[in-house]
Amino acid sequence: MGLIVALSSIIGGILLSAQSSINGAFSRKAGTYESTFLTFITGAMVLIIAVLFFGQGDITGILDAPAWQLSAVWFGVGYLFLTVLAVPQIGVIAANIATVIGQLSAGILIDHFGFFGGTVISFDWQRALALVLMIAALRLVYISNKKAEQK
Repeated sequence: MGLIVALSSIIGGILLSAQSSINGAFSRKAGTYESTFLTFITGAMVLIIAVLFFGQGDITGILDAPAWQLSAVWFGVGYLFLTVLAVPQIGVIAANIATVIGQLSAGILIDHFGFFGGTVISFDWQRALALVLMIAALRLVYISNKKAEQK
């Protein structure tokens, strides 16, 4: 089961990179807000069908959720908008590495303090090293992008 979950995450990452690239190109034609809107409206339509056929049958359960949990929708909107904005400027790989650095940083804090009811996993040197290596990778990609632009 662990292998299936790992492969699913890898496939999700591939799809996310493709979406970032396509949305970045589309935003040059239609605009950043328009590209973000199209992604969310299409996703909403697909999810309406999924909820109708596969949902748990209680859409009003959303209203029972604490407000802080509902705030997560704004994070998704913000992520997509900022990615659509960043990709045309710095490229897909730099935007994705920057995203992972943000995820690692937030994940380290969430794990360390057990925010949102998660398991407490203390910050250690391995996590610090992972973050430093990701920052180094972003720097190398950024330098490579600048050299490619100058040619």
